Amino acid sequence: MTLKFFDKLSRNFIELLSDKDDYNVIIIIKNEKSFTAHSNVLKCRSPYFRKELKNIIPNENNIKTITIPNISKKIFDVILEYIYGGIVDLENVETKFIFDLMMTASEFEIEELTKKLENLLIETKSSWLKSHFSLVYRSIFSGNNFSDLEKFCNDIVVKYPNLIFDAQDFTSLQESALISLLKRDDLQLKEVIIWEYVIKWGIAQNSTLPVDFNEWTKENFITLKTTLQQCMPLIRYFHISNADFWSKVEPYKKIFDKQLWKDLNQHLIVPDQPVKSKILPPRSILIQELPTRTTGQAKHSTTRTTEQAKYSTTDLEKFCNDIVVKYPNLIFDAQDFTSLQESALISLLKRDDLQLKEVIIWEYVIKWGIAQNSTLPVDFNEWTKENFITLKTTLQQCMPLIRYFHISNADFWSKVEPYKKIFDKQLWKDLNQHLIVPDQPVKSKILPPRSILIQELPTRTTGQAKHSTTRTTEQAKYSTTPTTEQAKHSTSHTTEQVKHSTRSTEQTEFSTIITQEHVAEISSWIDRKSSPYSLYVPYKFVLILRGSVNGFEPQTFWDTCHGHSGTVVVMKVKGTDEILGGYNPLIWDANAVNIPGYGGCWEKTNDSFIFSLKNGNIQNSILSRVKIRDYAIFNAYKNYQIHYGPHFGHNLCMYSSSSNFTFDDNMCSNYDGHYEKHIRTTSGEFSIVDYEVFKVIITG
Repeated sequence: MTLKFFDKLSRNFIELLSDKDDYNVIIIIKNEKSFTAHSNVLKCRSPYFRKELKNIIPNENNIKTITIPNISKKIFDVILEYIYGGIVDLENVETKFIFDLMMTASEFEIEELTKKLENLLIETKSSWLKSHFSLVYRSIFSGNNFSDLEKFCNDIVVKYPNLIFDAQDFTSLQESALISLLKRDDLQLKEVIIWEYVIKWGIAQNSTLPVDFNEWTKENFITLKTTLQQCMPLIRYFHISNADFWSKVEPYKKIFDKQLWKDLNQHLIVPDQPVKSKILPPRSILIQELPTRTTGQAKHSTTRTTEQAKYSTTDLEKFCNDIVVKYPNLIFDAQDFTSLQESALISLLKRDDLQLKEVIIWEYVIKWGIAQNSTLPVDFNEWTKENFITLKTTLQQCMPLIRYFHISNADFWSKVEPYKKIFDKQLWKDLNQHLIVPDQPVKSKILPPRSILIQELPTRTTGQAKHSTTRTTEQAKYSTTPTTEQAKHSTSHTTEQVKHSTRSTEQTEFSTIITQEHVAEISSWIDRKSSPYSLYVPYKFVLILRGSVNGFEPQTFWDTCHGHSGTVVVMKVKGTDEILGGYNPLIWDANAVNIPGYGGCWEKTNDSFIFSLKNGNIQNSILSRVKIRDYAIFNAYKNYQIHYGPHFGHNLCMYSSSSNFTFDDNMCSNYDGHYEKHIRTTSGEFSIVDYEVFKVIITG
């Protein structure tokens, strides 16, 4: 029989920690606070302290001093109490504190505490882990101490790989994290896409590799091969199609071992013949329709299989909905919006912070409801009483969640009134009363208005264009942390500043060059949609500058547009029906540095584009996206701003040696190079009649 007295032992050791007489170790935290301890206890409980104390020479009083710079005093106090008494008090502490405590315990090689906290987070704080996914994922691969958390995170990533692979900082991912994902048989990406990501990551680890692939030397390929030596054996090459292999893999044949390359070529030609190299099994793709990859960004709308549905949780739904309510077009403008499950739609309609006007929400709900009933007549005028009953039945769970009393009279009459037959009599009576005498009480329940928080265009990071803006304090609470590139180009223009910057044009008409149809088309290009917006355009174009009002001097452009991001420039070509223009997601910077030989500096982005719009005799619009991101946008140095206007690579430039864009010597050039294709059938210089610059604002 064994008697255990751990409680008393724990209390005695904690008392020893408080004893200031017999200590022989001083631990200094952040050069601010010092803790006293006993070397034998520290060495016994922590391999880290055993190694540290072994290498420290004591002073004349036989006391050893350890300095630890990167840890909070509060966390170290908890660590010491655990070392001495085996007790950790987590009452009334935030989850972030528990996470930081776990990371610190790992650094001190306290395996028992590390594992306990790891399991605690997974079992009781999974919601926090998901909502702070990037922080968690990039922290836990610093060592090999968090196998359970790694699996927890990777179980999410393999199902939603764009969380990591399409992240702005993907190339800074630790090699161990990338390898752990490549090992997974259930990683939900086509193998050729995985290969492209691995190559992208490998190249990013070596800044000396030439940007132009045609300039690569034998040594460059060896460098890449060395970098990827742990990753390459994990690619399932034998399950890449012939076409993809030839276009995506073959250019890098010099980084393959000879035998593997020989076997791969043999497999392409005679796939049934055995090879010497090991053939890894194909990955088990559970997602039938993978998100479309567009310039490193992901669309969030996917068709899920039954297998995926098993993994959905309340916490994950909230995590996703927290994103969707701020950027509703990710779901509501998706091609497969009408296939959205009713429960998902209801969960969004319940949110007070859904960032859409109520009448727009109503239109989407009607669109969804009609799509669920293929027998409803296409011609609304042919609808019968039974058709309205069918729609009413379909929407019986959704309709109570619409905030009808917060729809304007005009919108209500044009958008809601046609569907009055699907409303209950009392609600319809109350709505009509509210339209006529809004101050009178009604019997129906009035839901509160939704809180529209975001006024300016947010950074859209999933299959949509980036718009770098600095938000007001209220907006910043709801925005995501900007990427390095975005932060570099952030501006200090709030919505109020936009109003002031347009004071000379705010009383004029929307545009003398483009129509609302053009706005819808350009907006769809910004969001990389395959077809123009029709039901709802998520952006408003706010006029900043018009040449015929503000003047055609190039300097006027820089004085007016400096600091504005997310802008569209349009120009009417003299003597033709041509309307040309470009979109710049970055800021126009009138304070640009002067790079010798350039007269300014180039800015990088994957999301700018130039275009020609259909107009008059021009039947079709032309879109040309940036091809060489390093030369996407040019900001002229101040000494050259009297001649240079906006430049989109060398493909669309505004320049005037006479400082007037309408003079005959004006050079709005259309050269080839930095963008995908020509936007004019003729090349060379041309003059303009007028030009306008708009700031793109989200409509909410």
